[in-house]
Amino acid sequence: MATASKNGKPNASPKGSLRVLDDEHVAFAEIASPKTLANLKENPQVAIMVFDPATWGGCRIEGKAEILDSGDLLESFKAQFAPLKMKVRYAIKVAVEEVSIMPPMKTAQKG
Repeated sequence: MATASKNGKPNASPKGSLRVLDDEHVAFAEIASPKTLANLKENPQVAIMVFDPATWGGCRIEGKAEILDSGDLLESFKAQFAPLKMKVRYAIKVAVEEVSIMPPMKTAQKG
């Protein structure tokens, strides 16, 4: 996931909690990404890369993030990560503005 501050300083952070909410929204748990959170407070635009190493396919999702500090989505993430002893501080909900598909590659094309 990539964010940028209001001055354009970029930050990239892997997200293992990404989930599709519906046709127009994805979300992830904010656990330990202070630069991501700081950037989102200044500039809510995000880009998220999803990659399947088995097929070399995936997609890029671009959109506008909303930081949620309460509600069912946050409680769901907290419950998901509680057994792992990971504290979820916020749920980040992204309104999807654009999706670019990266089709799977044939095995011969890998590498």
